[in-house]
Amino acid sequence: MTDFERAEGGYRPGYEVAAEQVLELISRLGLRPGDRMPTEHELAGQLGASRTVVREAVKILSALGRVRAQRGRGLFVADDEGMLGSGRWASFFLPTDLDHVYMLFEFRRTQEMETSRLAAGRATPAQLKAIEEAAATCRRGLDADRQDLFTEGDDAFHTTIAAASHNMFLEVAVREARRLQAQSSLIGLRGSIGGHGAKAVEEHEAIFQAIHDGDAERAAQAAAVHIDNSRDDYRREIQQLIFRAD
Repeated sequence: MTDFERAEGGYRPGYEVAAEQVLELISRLGLRPGDRMPTEHELAGQLGASRTVVREAVKILSALGRVRAQRGRGLFVADDEGMLGSGRWASFFLPTDLDHVYMLFEFRRTQEMETSRLAAGRATPAQLKAIEEAAATCRRGLDADRQDLFTEGDDAFHTTIAAASHNMFLEVAVREARRLQAQSSLIGLRGSIGGHGAKAVEEHEAIFQAIHDGDAERAAQAAAVHIDNSRDDYRREIQQLIFRAD
């Protein structure tokens, strides 16, 4: 494997390709959290990659919580609390597989429509204030061009709405789906706010206002628009990365 590989009409760094192949290997071997993985040397041989490329891939997967490196012992599939402690979603989700990413957007659309719908009828005054403050944090991050602040507000906005649904299964599912989506962004987009950032803060406001007004269907539709636009923005960002690589 070279430092860059041809994929989807463009070139991707070899360590990204290797990271995806390691995940596929874990799945193919049926390895579970806590199981020992092949060594970096063995992975390099199986993937046809250099030790350097494999080492960088392992670093990415360690940051994502998918692989755990223990000094003197080797590599292990990371213990993943995941959905209700099972980690089953992460065992098959490939963050560099665009089909998986778009299916995740579909799943998030269903989740967030329902959490927003329920929150419109169940949110407490304290939760309404927390949702509003999270939206404001996201806006400050955009205005200051600070990805960390934008992400902090965005995460708080969606997870607080999920909490306001007062459905613990939806709350955990939203948190898990966002965790998986963050993995695809870390590998593919490197944390860019993206062109949808300015529109996102307006969409947050629309969702909040509908929840505040107790309008369940308006809240659900506003959430659907937000996820659809986020998906479209992700698609545009990926296409731009591909074209820039050509």
